[in-house]
Amino acid sequence: MKNRILVGAVALVSSVTLSGCGYFSGSGGGDRTVTVWLMRDSVSSGFLEKFTSSYEKENPSIELEFKIQEWSGIGPKVLDALESDDAPDVIEVGNTQVAQYAESGGLRDLTLESMRDLGSEDWLPGLAQPGQISGVQYGIPWYAANRVVIYNKETFKDAGITDVPKTRAEWLKTTEKLNTQGQQGIYLAGQNWYVLAGFIWDEGGELAEGGGGDWRGTLDTPEALAGMNFYKELQALGDGPMDSDEEKPPQNDVFAEGDVAQIISLPGSAALIEQKNPELKGKLGYFPIPGKTAKAPGSVFTGGSDLIVPKNADQRSAGIAVVKALASEKWQTELARSMSYVPNKPKLAHVVEGEEGTAAMAEGASQGRATPNSSQWAKVEAENPIKPYMTAVLTGADPAAAATKASERITAMLAGS
Repeated sequence: MKNRILVGAVALVSSVTLSGCGYFSGSGGGDRTVTVWLMRDSVSSGFLEKFTSSYEKENPSIELEFKIQEWSGIGPKVLDALESDDAPDVIEVGNTQVAQYAESGGLRDLTLESMRDLGSEDWLPGLAQPGQISGVQYGIPWYAANRVVIYNKETFKDAGITDVPKTRAEWLKTTEKLNTQGQQGIYLAGQNWYVLAGFIWDEGGELAEGGGGDWRGTLDTPEALAGMNFYKELQALGDGPMDSDEEKPPQNDVFAEGDVAQIISLPGSAALIEQKNPELKGKLGYFPIPGKTAKAPGSVFTGGSDLIVPKNADQRSAGIAVVKALASEKWQTELARSMSYVPNKPKLAHVVEGEEGTAAMAEGASQGRATPNSSQWAKVEAENPIKPYMTAVLTGADPAAAATKASERITAMLAGS
C-alpha cells in the first residue's frame, strides 16, 4: 500500500513531472531493452532524461524503457506482473509494499548485490528493513521522506524563543508557552497515527510484533501506552480535532490562517501554506521531531520507495545493473538534489544541507522506522483500528482498555481475519 506521506511529498517537491503519456524511452539504439516501472511523479522528467542519457552512453548495448504507473490499484497490477511471462525488469514499489510482493514468491533475491555492491549496512533502516524478509533483501532502497516540525519563526521570536527544542521535554515547554489565547501552540489532529508511531518507537514499543503468520498487536504494552500519553500531552496544546486526522480539515490550511505556531508534516507543506497565505512567505522554519534526549532526533515513520526485480523478468541481470546505478552514490546525490528527497544512506545527508527543510528531514531520517513488516499490514491501514483508539484515549476512555481492544483487532487482521 502506498503510504500517504510519499504521495504528499512527491506532489510538493516535484516542480516538473513526467509527461502524461505514461511512457519514456531512451535512444532506441541498444541491443537489449530494460523495462522499468516507475510511479507517477516519483521523479521529474529532467532527472529521468539525465539518467537515461548517461546510462545508455555508458552501456551502449542497453536501451531503457520507463513505463509510468499510477499508485491507485498498483498492488494487484504488480502481483499480476510477478506471475506473468511478461514482467518488467525493474519495479518501483512503496517501501512497505515489499512484504506482500515477496510473499508471492516472484521476487529476485538481491541480498548478495546489496551487500557486495551497494553497502547495505549503511542504508536508512526505514527503507532497508521493510525490503528485507526473513533475512533476504528483496527491495533496494531508493529514496525516503519523513515528517518534521514546521514552525512560524516570527511567532517563536515574539514569544522570546530563540532556539528550537531538542528534547521532548523542551518541546512541551516551548509549545505550552506558545499556546496562548488566540494562538495554538501546535495543531495536531487526534488521529495522526504516523506521528503516534514515532512516539511509541521512542519509548521502545511497537505497533505490532511477530513474524510470518504469528503477529500480534502491541498497542497495550507499557511502552506503547507511554507513547500515547505523550501524544495526548502534546495534542492538548492546541485545538486539533480529536476525532479526525490531519486531512480533515487539511492541516496546511489551518496553519495558513496564521494563528498556529507549529504543525508536524513534510517540509514541502510549507510551499502550500505560503501559497494559501503569502504573508507567511519567508517566516517558516523546520526542525526534526525532538527525541527523548538531545543525543538524537525522535523516531519517525519513513515513507519512500524501494526497487525490486521480478524473478521472471527477461533481462534480470541487466535490470539488477540498472537498480545498482539508481541506488549508487552518484545518482542518489542527483536524485536528492533535484527532488528534495532524503538519500538512501545517512552519510549522504550532506548533499541537501543547503535546503533547510530537506536537511531537517534528512536529520530525522536517521531515526526512521517502518510499519510492521507483515504482508497483511495494508489491511490494518485500510480499516485502521489505531485511529478510533487514539480518539477514545483523547476523549477520556481508559487507555489500557482502549489499547487492548485495538491490539486484539490488529492481531486478528494480521492473522488474516
